[in-house]
Parts: sequence; structure tokens; C-alpha cells
Amino acid sequence: MSEHKEEPRQRQQSAGSEGETSAQTGTRDRSVRSGPDTMGAVMGPVLHWMQDVAAVTLLKARRTLFQAAILFCVLLLLLWVSIFLYGSFYYSYMPTVSFSTPVHFYYTSDCDASESGLCSFPKANISFMKNEKDQVMANGQPYRISLELVMPESPVNEHLGMFMVKMSSYTKGGKPVASVGRSTMLHYRSSLLQTMATLLFSPFLLTGMTEQKQLIEVELFSDYKTNAYLPTVGAVIEVQSKRVQIYSAQLRIHAYFTGIRYVLYNFPLTSAVVGVATNFAFLSVIVLFSYLQFIWGGLWPPDQVRVRVMMGDSTRIRQRREEAKKRMEKENSQKELNAPQSIGSVTAVSESESERNGSAAELSSKEPSVVPDISEGGDPDSKEEEPHDSEMPEEQDNQDGGETALRQRPGRWMSL
Repeated sequence: MSEHKEEPRQRQQSAGSEGETSAQTGTRDRSVRSGPDTMGAVMGPVLHWMQDVAAVTLLKARRTLFQAAILFCVLLLLLWVSIFLYGSFYYSYMPTVSFSTPVHFYYTSDCDASESGLCSFPKANISFMKNEKDQVMANGQPYRISLELVMPESPVNEHLGMFMVKMSSYTKGGKPVASVGRSTMLHYRSSLLQTMATLLFSPFLLTGMTEQKQLIEVELFSDYKTNAYLPTVGAVIEVQSKRVQIYSAQLRIHAYFTGIRYVLYNFPLTSAVVGVATNFAFLSVIVLFSYLQFIWGGLWPPDQVRVRVMMGDSTRIRQRREEAKKRMEKENSQKELNAPQSIGSVTAVSESESERNGSAAELSSKEPSVVPDISEGGDPDSKEEEPHDSEMPEEQDNQDGGETALRQRPGRWMSL
């Protein structure tokens, strides 16, 4: 019997152990199955968030790139306009720095040919007009005018000594404006020096690479200024000698600048940088003000916005007035709701009294006296608060400067 009893116990224990193992395996399977589900539930919002962040970042990056491209184009345009303005100013403000033109002398040849001298003084007519339209010399600008003569070291020029060079400037009508005369001569060289120089430079002289000549520079005007009313258009140069011998001649006009022109001519790079930067800053300010005017309506707020800012106290007062008005309307509505009940009770009392006394006149005299008592005694606190609330907006209106005062409107219960 004991053995039979032990067998069911063992079976129960084995069945219990099998149930526990099956339950454990079921929980493991559930945990294994629920793992991917929980991971998916967690990763889903994260992926959506990452996608939203990437889309927003891409949108911001594209917008930033577009704004940067527009800004770069605007800055490039402003830089180009600044350079163009500086170049135009430099071209229009700076006159011709140096002007040189060849001088071709002419003289008469109808005299006796037996003489070794010339028939007249050599003369030359020089024009100071470029392309026959523009003047070479600007009005009011000082110029240095000089004549360069290339003369051979011939015995005639050596025995010539000093001779005069005369220059006369004239206007469009041929009227003379200024005239000057200067003297000059060849530089002295002794016979021994000439012999040594000839022997030393004989190879170059034989090949024609150099010549025995001298360059004589004659300064005619050191500070010549042309007048705007009588502009100089040309000049006549005359060499007052009939025995002079000249290879060639060159007239040179050089400007002496002062002030801004001196800085522009002697410091061109610095002047260009400063000028372009100044133009760029000026144009940038204009573009910025235009942008503010287009976007915000101006750098300073308009009159309406300024009035709103200055009248901030009145706005707060108006808000308080509206709050007080709402509170009074709420109290009036409550009183209107309570009024029928009080009126019903009063009428019941009056009917009972009329039945007792049997007179309708007393009922009509009692009702008006009871209703005000009920209205006055129904809510004494509200009656005390009403003057306070109604007086505060009036005081605030007086402080606000003449605006309309908020007054309490009588409700329906006051007509009873």
C-alpha cells in the first residue's frame, strides 16, 4: 500500500516539474518573441525623429546656402560697382600727367643761298589738343613746360654761343595768353676732352651706335596754369638764331600735383584700396537701409508703433477697466438670477398679507418697499465693491488724459 501511495506522489512531482519546465520554456519563448517587438517599438520613434532631424537640417542647410549665395552675389556686385566708381573718378579727376610732342621747325628759304645762315628764325606751331577735342592741360593745374633740343657738337654750334628760345601760347581765336623767352647754349668741352672722348668711343662712333651730340633742355614755364575762360589750345616756339643747327626737338609738359592729386599720383595702390573700400562701405550702408526699409518698414519704428510703445500705461489701465467691467457684469448677472426668487417670495408674502387684511392698495405699496430692501440686503458686499470698482476706472481715465470713463449700466433688476 505504501508503494502504491508513493507512485502517485512521484507522478504528481514529475508532472509538476514538467509543468514548471514547460512554463519556463513558454516564458523564455515569450521573452524571445517580445524582444524584437520591444526593440521595434523603441527604434521606430527614434528613426522617425532622426528622419525629421535630417529633413530639418537639410532644409536649413539649403536655406543657408541660398542666403549665402545671394549675399555673395550682392557683395560681388557692390565690389564691382565700387571699382567702377573709383576708376571713373580717377579718370575724370586726374589730368594728363605728362605730354610730349615732337617740334618740327620751319623757316623761309627765299633768301640768298650764298649765305651759310638761315633766311629766318626757325618756328614751330604746337597744338595742345588731343584728337582735336580734349585739352591736354586741365584748368587751374600747374604744369612745367620745357623744350629739349638735340644739337650736334659742330663748329657752327660751338661758335654760336648763346641764343634765345621764345614761346607764346594762344587761345582758340589766336589771342596770345602768355609769352616767355629763355636763353641757352651748348655745354663747353675742351679740345683735349673732345679728342679723348672721340678715341674712347671710336668703336661706337664707327658703328653708328652713338653720335657726337648734346641734349639741351630749356625750361620755358615752371608753373604754367591755363584759364577756364581763356583755355590754351596751342603755342608757337621760335629759336631766335639763323645759324643754329638742330637735329630734333621735343616739347614736354609735366604736371605738378598737390593735395588729393598728389596722393593719387604718388601712392596709386594705397589710394585705390582706400577709394574702393570707401565706395564699398557707402554702397553697403545704402543697401542695408534699403533692405530694412523693405523688410521692416524702416530703421526707426513708424508713428503708430511709437505711440503704442509710449502709451503702454494707458493700455494696462484699459485692461484693468475691462476686467472691472467684466466683474460687474458677472455680479449683475448673478443678481438677475437671484431676483425672481426674491420677487416670488415677496409676492407670496404680500398675497398672504392681502388676504389677511383684504386690501389691494397695501399690496401695491408693500412690493416696491420690499424689492429694494431685498436688492440692497441680498448682497451688501457687492454694493460696497461696486462704487470702488466704478470709481477706479474713472480715476484711471482722468490719469489717462481725457478718455471716456467706464460707468455702470443698470441691470434689469433695477427696473422692478
